[in-house]
Amino acid sequence: MILTFSCDDTSGIVHAVSGAIVACSGNITELQQFSSTDTGRFFMRVEIDLPTDLVEFASAMRDVARRFKAQWEVTEANRRARVLLLVSKAGGPLNDLLFHQRSGDLPVEIPLILSNHDTLRPLADFYGIPFGSQVVLPENKHLFEERIRRCVDDFDIDLVVLARYMQILSPQLCEDLAGRVINIHHSFLPGFKGANPYRQAHTRGVKLIGATAHFVTSDLDEGPIIEQNVHRVDHSHTVSELTSIGQGLESETLTAAVRLFAARRIFLDGVRTVIFK
Repeated sequence: MILTFSCDDTSGIVHAVSGAIVACSGNITELQQFSSTDTGRFFMRVEIDLPTDLVEFASAMRDVARRFKAQWEVTEANRRARVLLLVSKAGGPLNDLLFHQRSGDLPVEIPLILSNHDTLRPLADFYGIPFGSQVVLPENKHLFEERIRRCVDDFDIDLVVLARYMQILSPQLCEDLAGRVINIHHSFLPGFKGANPYRQAHTRGVKLIGATAHFVTSDLDEGPIIEQNVHRVDHSHTVSELTSIGQGLESETLTAAVRLFAARRIFLDGVRTVIFK
């Protein structure tokens, strides 16, 4: 089983949690903890070999959590996170997620893919994942977002992944799914926004390009960062080469972020994240 536990930092937390585990004849196989001096919060992730069932252990943990006013969750270690994918036309991140899911090294279930275009339906069909699409315009965007909400409820979705979904989610949907939506975008030093970012980067002669996966908030591309990767480039790289490298990094970084979420290794600490790897 996996226990995640966070609360205001104080003395006795680890002792109380480990005591509850011992009382249930459990054995701790992995424990990671962190105390944030910035927010005063304590975070802990524990993997437990437990002879009792989840319900019995959760009952024992409930008293500990109440004592520390903690946010906590206990799940079966082999439970696969259920993921809803949102896509547009770019297939790289989608293909990477589906490939690793089929390969067995990305512990998620993907019951559905939704899109504002029909472009990637053949890719979804290849992997045997149901695919739904509809045109999203300003006047019907709320209807598509209602469809997302229904799917989250109907399919018991843990995480929504924007795999290069080129629509901005409404502030209300961002709030409703806070901490449950991950996005990916390019990262340039310095940063370039707007059209043709790779051409802008080429024009300025950037030396580093990369990708950032983050939780989605109503502030565009400003949510808590989960994972980042960079790659050194130089003057000899063409625009198409920069684009290829950057898109590869985006796919790799998004898959890594989803993997961390599925393993219950991400904690929100205000505007940043605590990641136990």
